[in-house]
Amino acid sequence: MQILFLVLMVGFMLAGFLVQSRLRSKMTAYSKYPTPNGWSGADVAEKMLRDNGIYDVKIVSVPGQLTDHYNPMDKTVNLSPDVFDGRSVMAAMIAAHECGHAVQHATAYSWLTMRSKLVPVVSFSSRWMQWVLLAGILTIQVFPQLLLIGIVLFGMTTLFSFITLPVEFDASRRALAWINNTGFMYGADSDKAKDGLWWAAMTYVVAALASMATLVYYIMIFMGGRRD
Repeated sequence: MQILFLVLMVGFMLAGFLVQSRLRSKMTAYSKYPTPNGWSGADVAEKMLRDNGIYDVKIVSVPGQLTDHYNPMDKTVNLSPDVFDGRSVMAAMIAAHECGHAVQHATAYSWLTMRSKLVPVVSFSSRWMQWVLLAGILTIQVFPQLLLIGIVLFGMTTLFSFITLPVEFDASRRALAWINNTGFMYGADSDKAKDGLWWAAMTYVVAALASMATLVYYIMIFMGGRRD
């Protein structure tokens, strides 16, 4: 069991590394292609929001790299400097993707609503699950229920990672639909945006599968400990 788990985890780590490496190379390449009309990421975000009838969401620049996100709590599209000021295909596709989340929020997209409700639970689980799992494994012979509690906590983070998948894929779908329907980008540029968003989504897929494999591993430890 342990050997199989190690093989799986090494496989997922390798897959994650390859996907991240591929994504970085795509981002680097597409950052060299300018947007057709010279728009910045902030311009793209503002136009997409307005085209979807959204006027109560702010677009702000936040420090760091890969810090782009939509915050439903204060209704802000947060873009890193390279995206906010960038005038490349990469900047445009990231800005449009984050605005896809804003559109989801405005239309009460069910998966986003579900994920938002899980955030406090996942935050609590992430804070304690490692310690509970460790203590549960060490005391499995005398107090197996502790490991079960840890498994439940870890299960919440795994559930969150899988609920994130449709949220991310749908945001990319909305971004690409807007890009194509408005004619903002077309042909090769549109294909680049689609390709970059696909590789970004794959990082979430690998993370979710790795989380599921780890969850199964802990469940097997729990079942084995109970038989002993």
